[in-house]
Amino acid sequence: MGKAGPLQSLLGEAAASPEFRGLVRELERRAPSLAQATGAVFAPVRATGLTAAAKALLAALLRRQMRVPLLYIASSNRAAEETFDLLNGWARLLGEPGPVLIPTHDIHPYQGLSPHADVSEKRALGLAKLASGQATLAVLPVEAAAACIEPPDFYRRLIRTLRRHDEVSLEELLEHLEATGYSRHDPVEMAGQFSVRGGILDVFSPEAGRPVRLELVGDEIESLREFDPETQRSTGTVEKVSLLPLTEFPARKALLAELSARRGGHRPEAFAGGELFAGWEFLVPLVQPLTHTVQDLSPQAILFLDEPAELRGEMERLWLLLEAEFQQAREEGAVVPPPGAFYLRWDQLLELGRQRPVVFAEELRLPADQESTASFHFSTRPAPSFHGNLDRCLKEMHALLAQQYRIVFLTSGPGETERLAELFAEHRLPFRKAEPSLDVPASWERIAEEDCSVPACWLARGALPQGVLLPDCRIVVLGSHELFDASPVAARPAAPRSHISTFLSDFRDLEPGDYVVHVENGIGLYRGLKELVADGMPQEFMELEYKDNDRLYVPLTRLDLVQKYRAREGAHPQLDRLGGATWARTKARVQKAMQEMAGELLKLYASRETAPGFAFTDDNPWQQELEESFEFEETPDQRRTMEEVRRDMEQERPMDRLVCGDVGYGKTEVAMRAAFRAALHSKQVAVLTPTTVLAYQHYETFRRRFAAFPVRVELLSRFRTAAEQKKVLRELEAGKVDVVIGTHRLLSNDVVFHDLGLLIVDEEQRFGVRHKERIKAMKRSVDVLSLSATPIPRTLHMALAGLRDMSLIETPPRDRLAVQTVVAPFSESLIRAALAQELERGGQVYFVHNRVQSLPAMASLVRKLAPQARVAMAHGQMNERHLEKVMLQFLRHETDVLVATTIIENGLDIPLVNTIIINRADRMGLAELYQLRGR
Repeated sequence: MGKAGPLQSLLGEAAASPEFRGLVRELERRAPSLAQATGAVFAPVRATGLTAAAKALLAALLRRQMRVPLLYIASSNRAAEETFDLLNGWARLLGEPGPVLIPTHDIHPYQGLSPHADVSEKRALGLAKLASGQATLAVLPVEAAAACIEPPDFYRRLIRTLRRHDEVSLEELLEHLEATGYSRHDPVEMAGQFSVRGGILDVFSPEAGRPVRLELVGDEIESLREFDPETQRSTGTVEKVSLLPLTEFPARKALLAELSARRGGHRPEAFAGGELFAGWEFLVPLVQPLTHTVQDLSPQAILFLDEPAELRGEMERLWLLLEAEFQQAREEGAVVPPPGAFYLRWDQLLELGRQRPVVFAEELRLPADQESTASFHFSTRPAPSFHGNLDRCLKEMHALLAQQYRIVFLTSGPGETERLAELFAEHRLPFRKAEPSLDVPASWERIAEEDCSVPACWLARGALPQGVLLPDCRIVVLGSHELFDASPVAARPAAPRSHISTFLSDFRDLEPGDYVVHVENGIGLYRGLKELVADGMPQEFMELEYKDNDRLYVPLTRLDLVQKYRAREGAHPQLDRLGGATWARTKARVQKAMQEMAGELLKLYASRETAPGFAFTDDNPWQQELEESFEFEETPDQRRTMEEVRRDMEQERPMDRLVCGDVGYGKTEVAMRAAFRAALHSKQVAVLTPTTVLAYQHYETFRRRFAAFPVRVELLSRFRTAAEQKKVLRELEAGKVDVVIGTHRLLSNDVVFHDLGLLIVDEEQRFGVRHKERIKAMKRSVDVLSLSATPIPRTLHMALAGLRDMSLIETPPRDRLAVQTVVAPFSESLIRAALAQELERGGQVYFVHNRVQSLPAMASLVRKLAPQARVAMAHGQMNERHLEKVMLQFLRHETDVLVATTIIENGLDIPLVNTIIINRADRMGLAELYQLRGR
């Protein structure tokens, strides 16, 4: 790799401190080879005074200095993911290989469910790489560290490496692929698929850039070629391929059959023929004890325990939960292994570590326990965070340089690097640039000869979420989000208003007393089913009540004439008179209005096709900088959609594009890039949302995303006082506001734009035709971008008929877990287990019960099943101010479980909600369930 770059040398100075050298000497004294030779038993070494980023830096430096693997143990999956990002950033800065992440299972052994396929795949990859020596740095939660697993050879065999001229049995290879989670699919298009045609095997391994085509002559691999999954054409030859596993649990029919025999008659239908069944993975200890842990996969590794007191607490909570669930499973007659078959206790885990170096990493220097024989205190502080305040940043930088500090600024891309360079030059801050990618540390060699000891600001690209300040070395590393990360903005409560509108449930939820609409007779009241004799035969009829207590009996064979009345929850329409002319006049009036609206729509879309629009020009450097700062990897569908939106905006014809995609697939990022492009061309952007809370969330998201740029974002909703709204309206009309986000308030007559260029409609299916067409009619040359996860048929028909353009985002983001759906009868034990599982990992839960009358009773049941949870309730008949307060509390994680009607399907994105329980899902429509599932 050549000589180290200047930033590597700079960070390496942290390893020159006396504390670090002493820690290394102590750990070397406890090296595994010495311990194994002498049988020595060692107590942990303590390292205190470490912030989160400093702990990750210390771990990376230890692995680099001692040249042995390191296992970093965190308190939970979430903590492990955050540490993984930090370790990955430090490792790349130091020019070292990155870590692997080994998560714990998303469920517990006694819940009767199988682990999530994506979690199982991540675990399999991490365990196999660690066992085979392909990874020397692993991050895992303490639950995963204490888990009982298979021996190392088991995980080494999960990876299959094939080379040209190897002898291989095709039948055995196919069996291995199926056992390790691959699926047959012809042609091969995605990772985890394989197909076979004669002596040709196509297979797409996880983490591989392209699939590989193996040609066999007999049992010999004659050639290995990569190919393009879209064209299926070869792109080049390779010498070898590693087929990584997609599951931690190879499914073997012999094992399943043995499990069936051990469990006897319990749920025999699940075991027929040795087939897979839910939860079989947690029954393996019945026939094959698990006697190893992650430590056995890397015998030479250092154990690095992050806040051991927290780890101990997590393990104690885990064991309390496991013992309770085990006892409940036994009482229900299940044949299951005890908790000790799956996990070690905390003391057992520590005892295993006594034959290797162990570091207790702590932030606070507390009194040492008797077991600690050596302690080293490091002086570290969190890096300063500026929340977009450039003036404060510049003052702080001048002050640090005056104190002889060397400062490393990690930026999100070349555009941000150049802008900071211009800013520093303007304010006479000495700086140096490290170009351009951290993937190739040798690219820094052109400035390697410069003196790193001279105080200066170093600008380099890096993905380190949090930085650190090292006073002893006089070094400050600023994370990539610490300069421009926007601070949260508190919402302001508003005066109470009328009830919120929402949709009522499906026709199948019809109960006596509900309003219905008969095609010929109008609005009536459903009074239930009644059996009457017709043509000498008893038949069931639907009894409907009309004005003056008249009754109409509709045979169940003509249910197509009746549908449930849909309006606001709690609405009480007037009943029609049987045989009267009121309903006929209503239908005629609606038909005429629909014809007029259709004519208006046709004229509008015709005029939009001929009207001159604004042609946006090519992207400027700021647009490129915004796109580079996107913290996730773009999916192919996202890139294609963004390109289609960009082309539409560059045409003179006004854009009218519908973007369809599941929740979390990246529609908002498409919208933000379009809004940013419009703002850079001095055009205003209006973002229309169906709910106030969703508008507030979009406001926060847009502000954070645009914080580094001179783009002003404002909110126009009840979260603003009357005076604040008037000020926003004045500045919007004056052109001082670039992006305004709001609900139907944006459609009011007092909203005047200076130069509207783009309208973004989120949750497009939630707005009526007149709502959307009104603002488009205000500015017929405006570009329109609509977003929806479940577009209504009218919208789809417009797209298919050519009136609107449509883009589909069907590819899920990389590393996003697929939604795992379980359909089961109502069970308090199942609900209790689901609530406990989510709350234990610090998440939140939606509990959907779509009947307002019985919602309080269901909330009481949830409180009974999860007494430790903070439970709130939400439905469409609540006072709007109260509803907003409840939703914002849930958004800020001030409550844990939200018991609600289907009002929650309105697009709110709350990252901590990983579980949704839907009661009586059979009473809901398919689109409604799909929208709820996307939450």
